[in-house]
Amino acid sequence: MKIDLRHKYLSRPRYNRYLQATQSDIPRAKRLYNANIRLAQAFHPLLTQFEVVLRNSIQNTVTTHFKDADWIINQKNGFMSHPSLSNSRYFLKESISNTERKLRRRKIAITSGKLLADQTFGFWTALFLGHHYSLLNGCPIHVFPYKPSSENRASIYTKLEKIKEFRNRINHCEPICFNGSHIDCLDAEDIYKTLYDLIAWLDPQLTPFFSDIDNVPSKIKLIKRI
Repeated sequence: MKIDLRHKYLSRPRYNRYLQATQSDIPRAKRLYNANIRLAQAFHPLLTQFEVVLRNSIQNTVTTHFKDADWIINQKNGFMSHPSLSNSRYFLKESISNTERKLRRRKIAITSGKLLADQTFGFWTALFLGHHYSLLNGCPIHVFPYKPSSENRASIYTKLEKIKEFRNRINHCEPICFNGSHIDCLDAEDIYKTLYDLIAWLDPQLTPFFSDIDNVPSKIKLIKRI
């Protein structure tokens, strides 16, 4: 891409970070910018599939807890409406209500499946917050039957939040190859390890599936060679 197009459409401040990290070596900065995109691209299938298996695992666990496959509909007026959740502005309940309004506008029937599929990663992560977790009698932790005994609600929540924030950075096209002004993939490598830890704690048999769609290590190596 020509310099004038790059500055116009990618913005000078965004690209300057890559120039700074490569000591104003323009060809090297171009390679780094593209390599960062490829690393983000490589993370995408891991993150999306992890969200799918986490969501479905939580759905199965909470369904068992309430003995109700439609809990996501019925618990709007159940634990999601508990007075103790007023400080969080009833986040879970409002998330469900927002989806219901969206479905009504589109004249789509409201079903548990539709509601489940539309909830964000933040919705599922929020079930590990103390105020929701206690109302669910701690059942979300059963999603990770293979976790080490040292891991608890708080540590799992912290890991899920880190993954959520990293995914948001990728979705907003933020760089994931820097530490300050230096080329550094340590943060990406930490997220990568955390993902595989959580996958194994969900079910070790899932690991080969994720390995088959995994192209992250080669993209990290590419950045380290720049």
